[in-house]
Amino acid sequence: MFGIGMQELLIILVLVLIVFGAGKLPQVGEALGKGIRNFKAGLREENNRDDEGKKTSAGSSENGE
Repeated sequence: MFGIGMQELLIILVLVLIVFGAGKLPQVGEALGKGIRNFKAGLREENNRDDEGKKTSAGSSENGE
């Protein structure tokens, strides 16, 4: 997983706990999850646009335009 071992993940978790505190951790996790979801949705939307563009350009070349 990205070349990160268990020890590194534990150190990162401890640092996050120190910086944000245990009370803010659920909010940080929620914000991170929303960000990842939005990023993935943006990628899917961009791929759909690319696919539609390819279909219209392929359709116009078949019609001789």
